[in-house]
Amino acid sequence: MTSLLAAEGGWQSFTLKGGEWAILGLSGAAAILALLVGWALVVQVLKQDEGTPRMQEIARAIQEGAWAYLKRQFKTIGWILIPVGAIVFFTSVAIEKPGDVEALSFVQSGAYRTIAFVLGCVASGLTGYIGMTLATRGNVRTAAAARQGSMKRALEVAFRTGGVAGMFTVGLGLLGATAIIAIFQNTSSAMLVGFGFGGSLLALFLRVGGGIFTKAADVGADLVGKVEAGIPEDDPRNPATIADNVGDNVGDCAGMAADLFESYEVTLVASIILGVAAFSSIGLNPALGLVFPLAARAVGVLASIAGVFAVRAKDGETNALKPINRGFLTAGIITVIGTLALALYYVGNPSKGDAGHDGSIISMSGVGWRVFGAVVVGLILAQVLSRLTEYFTGTEYGPVEEIAESAETGPATVVLSGTSAGLESSVYAIVCIAIALGATLWMGGGNIQFSLYLVALCGMGMLATTGVIVSED
Repeated sequence: MTSLLAAEGGWQSFTLKGGEWAILGLSGAAAILALLVGWALVVQVLKQDEGTPRMQEIARAIQEGAWAYLKRQFKTIGWILIPVGAIVFFTSVAIEKPGDVEALSFVQSGAYRTIAFVLGCVASGLTGYIGMTLATRGNVRTAAAARQGSMKRALEVAFRTGGVAGMFTVGLGLLGATAIIAIFQNTSSAMLVGFGFGGSLLALFLRVGGGIFTKAADVGADLVGKVEAGIPEDDPRNPATIADNVGDNVGDCAGMAADLFESYEVTLVASIILGVAAFSSIGLNPALGLVFPLAARAVGVLASIAGVFAVRAKDGETNALKPINRGFLTAGIITVIGTLALALYYVGNPSKGDAGHDGSIISMSGVGWRVFGAVVVGLILAQVLSRLTEYFTGTEYGPVEEIAESAETGPATVVLSGTSAGLESSVYAIVCIAIALGATLWMGGGNIQFSLYLVALCGMGMLATTGVIVSED
């Protein structure tokens, strides 16, 4: 039954023993720690100076507008979730153990999967709400710190503000998956699919809806303010400027946080579901493939916490990207070390032909190195894409300088130059992703189930340090 499609939510044959329960405990503890760190960052950020009364007045206007938008959006989404939840329920199937013994009836399977779907929606929405709420309050505190002439202090306030959303993203995602596996065990695949789908659906609304609102407010503010009334850009005398800033928060903060929660959760769910079938196909304990992604994610959570606090500008440093890159690299290195220990000492490297799980013969050697390699490929891919983004968007690098130079000959050349640079950057990103996929498929040794598992681990590795990535965004 392990070959059953994930969408069907079938029975998965494995047994959770002492080691697996210890990993689940570690995973749950790491998730709770992330939430506690997130709350501590909330307290730390809110203690900072809010600046002048005028700054506070503008900040409150943005906060009220952002909350009004999000409240209206959540109300609309709530009505949409009712028919979608019904579809999730009625597309469920009864889950049977080997021997045609019913493990969950149709009603039980549908009810549990629908509950998981709703919880996924709530977790995704809560992540977006927390990210937006702290952003609208952290913005004015960052500006107040910058007014004191300290880039170092302003960067710390800004990054700690982003760290709140980062910690809640990884904490809620990991806690949800861990709880589902601990409760449902062999029938958890159906519930994991529901949980992941819920997170994805709400992220779609928050990301796309917020993005449309952002662009509409941005363009509208510029047309009315700069073109018609001659008011400078981002001038608070233009009411549309407040709407523009509201859009930045609901799209780039709430939408981005929910979007990354969805990506974080979906890659974790995929690797968990594929893990049982992958390890069964090579004669190893299927439970290893199930809990290894959770353990790797727990390491990533701890690394993300360290990475967020590692972002500190040195005295006299003026480039904010340097300390951010140091924090991102620190999180990546910690994840590599922790994942290596897990892969070698938990998964292990039994030889091909050895006795495997339940008397089967192991058909692949170096499994520990392979799963470690897949995660590392994902981590390297994340670092490379981060540097590519910096190169194509940084003001001190060639692409942006060329676009600026093209402005001397008119708007047409600016548009062409900018579009060309964007297309060029996409090519390099696609090539990097293709190389990463090829490397992980090669590590699979021709076993399609294990190869797909490694691809999922690669995606999971790319998002292992999501706590830092969300903080950057």
